[in-house]
Amino acid sequence: MIYFLLLLFILFAGSRTIYVIYSVHKITRKSVAKCFRPLRTAIIIGSGGHTTEMLKLLQNLNPRNYSPRIYIMASTDTSSEVKIHQTENNSFSRNGSPCYEIVTIPRSRSVGQAYITSVFTTFFASFASLPVMLKKRPELIICNGPGTCIPICVVAFLMRVLCITNSKIVFVESICRVKTLSLSGKILLLFADKVLVQWPKLHEVYRRTTYIGRLT
Repeated sequence: MIYFLLLLFILFAGSRTIYVIYSVHKITRKSVAKCFRPLRTAIIIGSGGHTTEMLKLLQNLNPRNYSPRIYIMASTDTSSEVKIHQTENNSFSRNGSPCYEIVTIPRSRSVGQAYITSVFTTFFASFASLPVMLKKRPELIICNGPGTCIPICVVAFLMRVLCITNSKIVFVESICRVKTLSLSGKILLLFADKVLVQWPKLHEVYRRTTYIGRLT
């Protein structure tokens, strides 16, 4: 009986994985439904330039449409939290009281860390991301390149496969990537709902991406 149930689960998970990936890849501009209510939005914050790019990107959005906002950043990031508070208070507060919170998870990969060892740290970060995703259940995830986004997006994808949540993932490639996608971009190209690039050359190489021009 146990083996039969296990087999059923494997078949269900396998078929759902194929279905979710297929549905993500067949999405077109015309098939994207408009939403007329605020979306609970998770915003993945990297560090340094990634943080700056993300916060500039957010300033072009109407905060009323993306609320509440859950900023997710690495626990070792010592500078991004201040920038988040500044952006919320200076740019978003005029549109109403800021509705956001900041959550930290373990860093999946440090600068200069070997890819082999990063497999283990990414797995640990993914495990730590699970309770965050179960509790916050974002409807939309916006990320732009830092390795911190991989654990969150993988967990979101698995939760979607298991019909727990239906989080949409939008990946915005860094403006620094002109000819090739970053490692995060190549991974998320497999299952993100939208992969946005800022250079036409990238769109020519990776046809599933959407060219949107320079954002910053």
